[in-house]
Formats: sequence, C-alpha cells, structure tokens
Amino acid sequence: MRIAEYVSFDAVGLAGLVADGEVTSAELEAAAHEAAQAVNPQINAIVETWQADDEPRPGSAPLAGVPFLIKDIAVAMAGKRMELGSRLAAGNVSGADSSLMVRFRRAGLVTFGRTTTPEMAYSTTTEPVLYGATRNPWDLTRSAGGSSGGAGAAVAAGVVPVAHGTDAAGSLRIPAAYNGLFGIKPTRGRVSMGPDVDEVFNGLAVHGSVSRTVRDSAVLLDQIRGPEPGDPYFAQQPTRPYAEEVTRHPGSLRIGVLTQAWGGHRTTAPVTDALSRTVRLLESLGHQVAEVKVDLGADWEEFVLANARLMTVNLTALVDGLAAAFDRPVDSSTLEPTTLAGYHYGQRVGGAQFLTALAMRNRVARSLARYFDEYDILLTPTLPEPPVLLGTHTEGAETLDGLGWIERIHDLSPFSMPFNVAGTPAMSVPVTADAETGLPIGMQFAAGYGLEDRLFRLAGQLEQASPWSGRTPAVWAGNHTGHSE
Repeated sequence: MRIAEYVSFDAVGLAGLVADGEVTSAELEAAAHEAAQAVNPQINAIVETWQADDEPRPGSAPLAGVPFLIKDIAVAMAGKRMELGSRLAAGNVSGADSSLMVRFRRAGLVTFGRTTTPEMAYSTTTEPVLYGATRNPWDLTRSAGGSSGGAGAAVAAGVVPVAHGTDAAGSLRIPAAYNGLFGIKPTRGRVSMGPDVDEVFNGLAVHGSVSRTVRDSAVLLDQIRGPEPGDPYFAQQPTRPYAEEVTRHPGSLRIGVLTQAWGGHRTTAPVTDALSRTVRLLESLGHQVAEVKVDLGADWEEFVLANARLMTVNLTALVDGLAAAFDRPVDSSTLEPTTLAGYHYGQRVGGAQFLTALAMRNRVARSLARYFDEYDILLTPTLPEPPVLLGTHTEGAETLDGLGWIERIHDLSPFSMPFNVAGTPAMSVPVTADAETGLPIGMQFAAGYGLEDRLFRLAGQLEQASPWSGRTPAVWAGNHTGHSE
C-alpha cells in the first residue's frame, strides 16, 4: 500500500479495508512503519517501534488491523518499555498488560510503538531530556504541546490516524489544538486506570486519544470505556454507542462563551479572531450563543496552589516508588529541574493542606456543574495563543520552585485545567486556523458530567460544516513517495 493511500484513510476506513479483504493488517503495519521512518527524524514524536506480535482476525473487532501508538506513560504493554519520559525510569519493562492495553487489543488495534511524553507527563510541552524535544509538524520551531505531544505530532504527520494519550491538565486537548487534531478528554471514571492504580493525580488524569476525524475518537472510546472491578469512580454508560452520536443532529444548543481565561490571562488577537469565527459558525448552525462569566468556586491563586499541592504530592510518591524500584538517586542525574523542584515541594505539603486541596476540587466541580444547568455547552479557546516556540515553557524554569512551575503551566494553558478538576468531558476541535500563519487553533467545548454524547454530536456537526481533514502540515507522511508491500 502506498503511503499516500494509507494516510488518506482514517482508522475506521482502514479497518473497513481489512474487513473487506482489500488489504491485510500486516500491509497496514508496514505502511505505518514506513510513514514513521519518513517523518519521525524531523518531528521526534516516537520513542521506539517494534513488529506487532498479534495478528487480529479481519472483521473480529471494530478497529481490527489499524496501526496504533501508545504513550510512554500510564499504559502498560507486557514485555515493552514504559519509561515515563524519564532517566529515573529508563529501561523499565512492563510485566503485564494494564486494563486499558487489554481493551486496545480487543479493539483489534495493532500497537507497534510508543510516543514521547515530557518527564512524568509533568509539562504541557514535550521537551524531555531523555529523548529530546518533539517538534510540531506544522512548524518545526514550535511545540507540539504536551503531555501527549508525541501522540499529537505522530497523528498530525500521518504516522497513525489515532493514538493513545492522557490528560491531567489539558494533555490531550493542548496537543490537539497545536497539531490541528480532534482531542477529547472523557469524563472522570469513563476509562479505567486499573489494575495497578485506582486514580492518577487524585482523579485529574484520564485516558483518551487524539485523531484526525471525530468518528475515530468516538469508536475508540466505545471500545475502551466502562469500569473495572474496584474502580473508585463511576460514569453512567451512554444510551447508545458514541460512534452513532457523531452523525446525529445535536439540536439547538445553548452555548456559553468564555472569551478571556480565569486569572486575568489575556487571549491573543489570532485566537480571539478564531473564536469570533467559531461563534458565527455556531450561530449559522442554529445554536444560541451568549458570552458568560464562569465562577470557578475558588479564586485563581487558590486554584493554582491547590493544584500544585495535589500534583506535587502525587509526583513525590511516584518518584519515590521509581527510585526504590531501580535503586537510583533522586537528584539532577535522574530528574529534570522542574520535576525535581516539584518533588521537593511535594515533600513539604502537609496532610491538612492536601485535604484542603481536595476540598477545592469539590468546590470547583460543584460550581461548574451549576453552569451546565443553564448551558448545554461551555465554549472557550483551547489555548490563549497559537502554538508557541520550543523553549517557551522551559526558559528560566531551572529557577522555579514546585509552585512556580505549576503557575507557569496554568499561565500557558489557563482554559483546560478547570475541567480536569471538575471531572467533566471537554474536547478541542480544529474548527479554524490562524488567518495569517495557517497554524492550527483549537476551540474547547465542555459539557456536563457524563455527557460525551452531546460533545460528539456537536463535533460531528462542526466537522461537516467546517471540514479540517484536508488541511495537512508541512511534515506529512503523505508527501513520501514510498510503497509498502
């Protein structure tokens, strides 16, 4: 199969070819490997690849034969390394599949590699010391986002049509926005974290994906959703498959728009212009759109401080566990400055402070929930500016303490974190782009707890009204002239 043909299909389309006998999963995997070889030297989105050891039977699963990549954190694949983007965990090999990996296999996905992540997924850009910076295929001088930056860059460049990612502070939505993709953060409890952990960052983190089409994300979420025995959260299962929601009309939705972010962070002109164009599109589709001010239930400084306490305490426990497992020191030889600063900050957080932070999580969840009584959807820009230059996040970061680093993350991506704290679903949709540079700009849509179906209906409508699949970046596997037998 020619690479140009391979990249013209989404995951559902590729699975259809396999089911119809027009191509084998082995041919698709060979095409994916060739695509990776063509673009990865430029974007550095993939840590390693391998030959998949299981051959799904055609038609046996919805995504049978589709090449797939997993993130280098939070999902364990038996016999494969999971290094968390860190020297502290270098060489770590998973002994068994996690619950999510079992579901990826049942879906028929052919997992042949792992994508880059910042160290411990502790950043919203992917520039780790261990494997180097991941570059945006639209502009190699710019960030691909994080922490699922490798997934975003690999999908945008055409290596795979959909890839696994996680989201604890915007880590799916930010790469989706930076790379011109669709990315959805599911409801807390929608996808199991089991069996080795019950929750990550006290429920702030979830599993999901980035994709080039809405239906790919919907089909994949159908395959991986649902609880496992012992899970701490429960999200009511949808009445019908998400894949069916993508083609259903969303009706006339009440949409509240937040133009400027919490904490006084100003949205830049290109993004404000893109938001205005999105509002006009929504109104033309029959939706009722009104500007709204959203009370978080906590002032911004308290919100950031509480998140810093939650995240650094969890980070400290993770680092201590890895250091003990590999008998390695916790110092600058194994950890980057920002991770090490977070580790030391977390050591100083007291039990009462930690419980106060959890109470803030509850207040934010309750406060945001009230807005979903009045509005069906909340709309914000995914980010206040287009993709930033590499190094923007890390400039001077070695001087920051643990709180200072979390403040910087919130400053650079102020729209995303509240929905992680509240546990509600949110998606980034590549409705438009910067009129001057052509760089992608994502729009974030959030819904009430458990209402991914509403988001998928709206996303499907937007994809039809303002198609983005024809927009491809400068680094694109489809430009490669190779042929995979």
